[in-house]
Amino acid sequence: MAEKTKKSEAPTWKKVLAFIVDLIGSFLVLGYLVAAMTGGLVDGGFSLEGGPAFLVIILVVLYFVLMNKYAGGTLGKMLFGINKKK
Repeated sequence: MAEKTKKSEAPTWKKVLAFIVDLIGSFLVLGYLVAAMTGGLVDGGFSLEGGPAFLVIILVVLYFVLMNKYAGGTLGKMLFGINKKK
């Protein structure tokens, strides 16, 4: 009977940094896109309140869910080499 080999797990610091990169990157990109569509752009970037801000939160959650499900990992995980291989 063949033994299952346990794949080594990435260090915690890599996971945390990947999450921070993903969170900041997704909020900046998605926030900017939503602000551009809803008139929330200001001189220093963007400002969102109410519905548009809630939409950004939903889109960020969808980014994490869909990237992990269909791409095997988020861009931050890919950057740090900790994306899942199926």
